[in-house]
Amino acid sequence: MGNYDTIVIGGGPGGYVAAIRASQLGQKTAVVEKEHMGGICLNWGCIPTKSLIRNAEIMHLLHDGKVFGFSFDNLKVDYSVAQKRSRQVSDRLVKGVGFLMKKNNIDVIDGFGVLKSATEVEVNGEVHTAKNFIIATGARAKVIPGLEVNGKTVWTYHEALEQTSVPESLVVIGAGAIGMEFSYVFSSYGAKVTVVEMLPRVLPLEDEEVSQEMERQFKRANIATHTGTKVEKVEDHGDSVTITISKDGKTEELKASATLISVGVAPNSQGIGLEAAGVAVDERGFIKVDDHMRTNVSNIFAIGDVTGKLALAHVASAQGIIAAEALAGHNPRTLKYPNMPRCTYTHPEVASVGLTEAQAREQGYDVKVGKFPFQPNGKALGLNENVGFVKIVAESKYNEVLGVHMIGANVTEMLAGPTGMIGLETTLEELAGTVHPHPTMSEAIMEAAHAATGHAIHM
Repeated sequence: MGNYDTIVIGGGPGGYVAAIRASQLGQKTAVVEKEHMGGICLNWGCIPTKSLIRNAEIMHLLHDGKVFGFSFDNLKVDYSVAQKRSRQVSDRLVKGVGFLMKKNNIDVIDGFGVLKSATEVEVNGEVHTAKNFIIATGARAKVIPGLEVNGKTVWTYHEALEQTSVPESLVVIGAGAIGMEFSYVFSSYGAKVTVVEMLPRVLPLEDEEVSQEMERQFKRANIATHTGTKVEKVEDHGDSVTITISKDGKTEELKASATLISVGVAPNSQGIGLEAAGVAVDERGFIKVDDHMRTNVSNIFAIGDVTGKLALAHVASAQGIIAAEALAGHNPRTLKYPNMPRCTYTHPEVASVGLTEAQAREQGYDVKVGKFPFQPNGKALGLNENVGFVKIVAESKYNEVLGVHMIGANVTEMLAGPTGMIGLETTLEELAGTVHPHPTMSEAIMEAAHAATGHAIHM
């Protein structure tokens, strides 16, 4: 039994960051983690998928070998090595988080934590007390009711990461970031991939022009997409699946070796004692929080996916710092969720921050738009990565930048600058006047800002 100032329930990218910040602020801190430090992100999400995506990028480069003047006829590809490497990368980072816990004098309590009151949590039959709690229990993949996830023919992202071979064919249900990333990986290794999305376009939360370009690039990569399409039924035959889809009153059957269900997440808010502690949730089960991540119980905070705000690891980490500072009596900044950076690691990549053009118009702004393609960008041409564009959305009264939307190679690495500038309420003139290094793909951001003000330089 331990007595603490702060106990964090959940050791993912929100939880362990919150614990570190709480400890830095003089709080005696512990983290309760039921499985692996680092949570879904480090173990079964962001990190292992990016390792696999790096392999997919290499496969893409090998296919383009003739452009760079090399060829071969004895290439051997072993997906199991790629999968093994992804697990090694995850394991290394998880060990790193363990080191950070020791460095910051944070106790790690292994087990499933259940709140017994607003000041007590039970783990493995032992009760630990704290003045403050931060709930960081995350979320889990939604599944189709009545369909059993078995790891052989029916997967979520977790089972997809366990595969040591590539299926002959795969139907991905859901065209959000996770579904699109796995589609890219398995297609790069030779699987026949079909994507089914209920909403009108792939990556439905992105700017419409970005979604349209991504669909074109998937078509070039021989990945079929069915948008505005409903999944009526999934039949598991043990060694294959049949997915019945419908659109505009017409039905079609898709047969595949396996299917990946990627239709969003559900909060891990059940069975953790929220009722005993008096913590309120919304109708979907997400924990209600204020701008400083405080729940309706003054000494209990919640962060990350379990809040339903924005299911991104970097958002959870930012929320964790805010919660730790708030419970320590500070007055931390608040997050503007539309201004949180969003990335999809496909080929080409997608990166965005701020309002889409449609969102800006819906909010009543008089909108001006600037676009610049990567086609004339010198660095992009040198990389043989000249598809895609940068699109900037601004309002016309003050030329304030409202959103930056990019699709192309390496754009996820280019997003931090625009994110910071939008947070500072920058204008098109300030962005266009920021000298960008040459030759870089980031120059396209500057060029798009010039285009929005009516004087594009290289177009």
